[in-house]
This record gives sequence, C-alpha cells and structure tokens, in this order.
Amino acid sequence: MVSKNKIALFDPSINTGNLGDKIIIESVNKTLKEIFRNTLKVRFSTRARLNEIKLKQLKNSDIQIVGGTNLLSSHMLLYKQWKIGLKESKSLSNCVLLGVGWWQYQSNPDLYTKFILKNALSKNYLHAVRDIYTQRKLESIGITNTLITGCPTIWSLTKEKCRKIHTKKSKVVVFTLTDYKKDEQKDKKIIDILSKSYNKLYFWPQGSKDIKYLKKINRDNNIIVLKRTVAALDSILKKDIDYVGTRLHAGIRALQNKKRTIIISIDNRTEEMGKDFNIPFLRRSELENLPKLIHHPLKINIKLPLKNIIKWKSQFKKLK
Repeated sequence: MVSKNKIALFDPSINTGNLGDKIIIESVNKTLKEIFRNTLKVRFSTRARLNEIKLKQLKNSDIQIVGGTNLLSSHMLLYKQWKIGLKESKSLSNCVLLGVGWWQYQSNPDLYTKFILKNALSKNYLHAVRDIYTQRKLESIGITNTLITGCPTIWSLTKEKCRKIHTKKSKVVVFTLTDYKKDEQKDKKIIDILSKSYNKLYFWPQGSKDIKYLKKINRDNNIIVLKRTVAALDSILKKDIDYVGTRLHAGIRALQNKKRTIIISIDNRTEEMGKDFNIPFLRRSELENLPKLIHHPLKINIKLPLKNIIKWKSQFKKLK
C-alpha cells in the first residue's frame, strides 16, 4: 500500500465552468480508487499556478496523475488549461497522463511546449492518451511511451452495456449546445430538427454560458431548461429519453446511463474519439443527415481498447 499522501492528482474539475470536467473526474476517481484502493491523494487544480508549497508537495509524491480533458496543446505558453510553465516543469518529472487529449487540430508543438512536456511527463510510466491524434502529437516531440485508451469516461461502456441501449428513438430528448463554439444558423437548425422529431425537449446547460446562448437563438418556451448540475442530467436520464447535442461528455453520460445517443461533432474531441472507438457522432456540417439518424434504428457498439486500458492500470502494481 502506498503511504499517505504519495499520490498527487491534477484535477481539471476544480474551479471549472464546464460540468463536463465533473463527469470526467468522476471516472478518474473511480479508476484511481480501483488501482490504489483507499490511498489518500493530494489534489491540485490544473487551472491554478503552483506555488512553492504545492511544488514541494508534488516533489514528495511518488507519482502525479493528470486526470483527463483537453489539457495539451501545441502552444502551451498561450493555451494554459494546464497551468504549468518552465519553472513548474523543472520541478515535475513523474506526471502520468490518464485519458488526456489535445486541444483542437493544430500544427506540431513548438519548442516551449516540447520543453515543458519532456520535463513534466514521466519517462518510466506509460501515458494513457485519449486518441490517436494526441498520441501522434506527443510522438512528434519524442514522447513515445503512450497507450491509446480513450477518456476514462468510456471505460465502463462495455459490449454488455451497449446491448442494453434501445435502438429506436424515444418520444423525448435532452439536448445540449456549446457556448464557446457557436454557429447560430446550424444550432438553430439542430433545435428545429429536434422540435419536429420529439414531443418534448429538455435542455441541459453543461457550460456556464449555455443558457444565455440558448435564449439568444431560441424563443420557444416549450423547451424545458434543466438545472446546471450533473445531478439534474442524471435525473432526466432516468426517463425514457434520447440524447442529441454538441457536448461530448453529456453524451457520454447518456451512454453511461444506457441512453440512445447522437453527439454532434464541433471539434477534434468527438471527431477523434468517434473514429477511434465508434462513439456515435455526426458533424455539425452534416445536419441534413440528422433526421435520418434520429428516426432510423441506431445500434451503439463502443469499441474499447481493453488491452491498452488493462496495460496502463497494471503498471502501477509496484506502487500498491
């Protein structure tokens, strides 16, 4: 058993305005509890700079797990969802990725990013990366000790669970939009298609500004807006209901609850995970195909990289 406070966790759900990070960290916590059992962990926000006290705590930990989401980019001096700089990276050397992905489609990483990641990421452990795209970006700077595992939120989506998902549409739908990736014309079209396809529409605001965006592009009072909590989403997913929307992790939450799901792709996350693991998605540029997807039988069969997931988990046996 690892001694007290030896496992550090970089937690993206601390001080976040995106409830998708809450969904991610739930699966991260479940995975770490399975691997390290009841070992206590020290948590650090990925969104806050590390002071001297926190850096000392990190140095005293056996391993630092970096828990999911879009933390990596080709220009980490400019894009700081994981707020580590030159000083912090010199103090880190044993960070291990757990389902972490790359932000957007970009050129290869710059020298600053290469220096940061080569310093911070462990050379002794295998990193669980979200998709092939992320793996290739890391390989471009010489980081090759990676396994493609998907986000830990999909690890529970076994064949047995997928078989329990209804193939035919429900009469009710919960949908999402994305406030920071707007396309008013296309997003209005999504709402129009859903209004014609379902008897009742629920809207779940995953992001802090999603409700404001919905009100801007839609004045239909028949849409029921849910509370901006994961519990509110979980509660509605207990109904006989479909999920359609642009929020990836709301869609994955629906799949976790064995609900028929169509995720509308607006960036590389859904696109890459969809291609790699057969997550049901449709590009927002192809909305003419959405009615057919909704009304025709849809069989969901997630293809999990089980060997890679098991291999990533098993490497920590010596730390137990």
